[in-house]
Amino acid sequence: MLVPALLVLFFSLRGRAGLSPHFLQQPEDLVVLLGDEARLPCALGTYSGLVQWTKDGLALGGERDLPGWSRYWISGNAASGQHDLHIRPVELEDQASYECQATQAGLRSRPAQLHVLVPPEAPQVLGGPSVSLVVGVPANLTCRSRGDARPIPELLWFQDGVRLDGATFYQTLLKEGTTGSVESILSLTPSSDDDGATLVCRARSQALPAGKDTAITLSLQYPPVVTLSAEPQTVQEGQKVTFLCQARAQPPVTGYRWAKGGSPVLGARGPILEVVAEASFLTEPVSCEVSNAVGSANYSVALDVLFGPILQAKPEPMSVDLGEDASFSCAWHGNPLPRVTWTRHGGTQVLGFGSTLHLPSVELEDAGSYVCRAEPGLSGLGGGAAEARLTVNAPPVVTALHSAPAFLRGPARLQCLVFATPAPEVVVWSWDEGSLEKGSLGRFLVETFPAPGGQVGQGPGLISVLHISGTQESDFSRGFNCSARNRLGEGGTHVSLDHRDLLPTVRIVVGAASSAMTLLMVITGVALCCWYQCKASFSKQKNLVQIPGSNHSSSLRSPEEEETGSSEDQGPIVHMDHSDLVLDEEGVLETKDPTNGYYKVRGVSVSLSLGKTPGGGLFLPPSAPLGPLGTSPLYDINSHLVMPSPCKLYRAQEGYLTTPHSRAFTSNMKPTSFGPPDMAPKSPPFPYAAFSTPSQSRLQTHV
Repeated sequence: MLVPALLVLFFSLRGRAGLSPHFLQQPEDLVVLLGDEARLPCALGTYSGLVQWTKDGLALGGERDLPGWSRYWISGNAASGQHDLHIRPVELEDQASYECQATQAGLRSRPAQLHVLVPPEAPQVLGGPSVSLVVGVPANLTCRSRGDARPIPELLWFQDGVRLDGATFYQTLLKEGTTGSVESILSLTPSSDDDGATLVCRARSQALPAGKDTAITLSLQYPPVVTLSAEPQTVQEGQKVTFLCQARAQPPVTGYRWAKGGSPVLGARGPILEVVAEASFLTEPVSCEVSNAVGSANYSVALDVLFGPILQAKPEPMSVDLGEDASFSCAWHGNPLPRVTWTRHGGTQVLGFGSTLHLPSVELEDAGSYVCRAEPGLSGLGGGAAEARLTVNAPPVVTALHSAPAFLRGPARLQCLVFATPAPEVVVWSWDEGSLEKGSLGRFLVETFPAPGGQVGQGPGLISVLHISGTQESDFSRGFNCSARNRLGEGGTHVSLDHRDLLPTVRIVVGAASSAMTLLMVITGVALCCWYQCKASFSKQKNLVQIPGSNHSSSLRSPEEEETGSSEDQGPIVHMDHSDLVLDEEGVLETKDPTNGYYKVRGVSVSLSLGKTPGGGLFLPPSAPLGPLGTSPLYDINSHLVMPSPCKLYRAQEGYLTTPHSRAFTSNMKPTSFGPPDMAPKSPPFPYAAFSTPSQSRLQTHV
């Protein structure tokens, strides 16, 4: 203990006498690669005593060669105060804190940290040097660096000199806290273009800035890459087409599969398919599917097939309200696209082009059928027309129909025609003191019948009939209204009843009766003359009336005729009441219709021949009675009466019809019920009444 105290006292006294020892240069922290040489400088001024180095506090010794430390030594001129520490080669154990100490002066340098860097080893890529991947399937590539590299290396991925992003870094530590290994995982989804590509994993650190690389080659397996071609690409319908399917695959192709529009083509194998083109090839592409061990791929191509228009969607009928918009649509398919036009049914004016026809604010005249037409294609095939009907909903349209004049206190009938879409909810007849929809009310009865035809664009019509039994004077002076209503509104019309005078009919009846009496007197005189000449032969004969055109003359003869002789010499005595016959100026007997066509009487002529007139005879009148109810029957007989020579009555030659009854004509019959309107051709529209045909087919005469 005495020696150190003396040394300290010595230096203190010396310092007071001059400069004290001090560091001219102190060691600094140093980083050195493993295996290289490390030099820590130390220089002292005004000091010539002992200098030593310590490692982590452990003295290395005062000698210059530092015995016991083979890789350590001190260099420099000691007299000048230079005492540098050298280490070569540096090892990991040399990493420590070093100090330079002037022992006799009691000086210590600041600590200098020696860092030893260990370069990383070349990394390892798992699965390398050739890594097999599948195209389109995500995969992970792992790069690993082992050893005691200091600092911890950085692992980077490169492809064609370009750094790849997306790698994930992992670090594994040993129990002692030292680095065990580091890994970098690269996630990628390879494509077919990556086949044969080179990827590099680089381990880089401060100890090795350039880093160390490990390269791998990607060997990709991929499903077939398909190309499909057609020859020719544009083809006329019905021509032949060849499809060629080519594929590139790894591993090689194992099979082909053909389909059209998603449906397999039966019997098609190999890379070539031959077909006959049709319209469906334009919308149903042909596809080729190629397979290998990895997977399959397909490619489709559609042909440009030229064909004529084909109707795909017909226009639909429409029903719109008056004033609303209407539109029709139809779809034609063709290649090239067909030219589509719209016209009215039966018309030639083009209303529009394209698949849609728009009609704004429709009117009643717009109702009808519209035609969508497409012209044939270049091949002359296809094309045609389709039509749809437009119905315009509107208030009812009511029209008064012709009504026959009526007799006072007789029956009458008024009619109106109703057209409406939608159908009328109600049809009403109204007059001064009342109204009636259906059924009966006092003297009035309403009946409704379907009309035989409809107006264009409207639904079927209705005929409403108002029957009046026992007409009165007020019925002819007042008006009747026929009205109809639906959801869109109401329509109506005025119907009047005309009066028919009975006086002309009475005059006709009186004139006809006078003519009949005159004719009867003439016939009676002639009959009496013949009676005296022919004795009793004629008295036994039955009254015969000839039907012109009959071929049954022989079968209609009476037994008395067979006895008296042939029909050429003798004829029947015809007894008739001709009160309704009138002679014209030429002596021709004709009848007149007392109703002037009111009951639509069809006249039948009667010819009485007193001489032999070939083809002459008596024509039967119609069995239906004429004239108003309660009056004498009237018939229209338009005939020519030729006066015979005296005392000779020629018998009709063609046929006979017996008339055993005492009267020439039956009395008129009253209809038992009202029937539907008479819509027969050439007849007056909606005649007053339809009468049933009497079952009696014989002509009854009365003397």
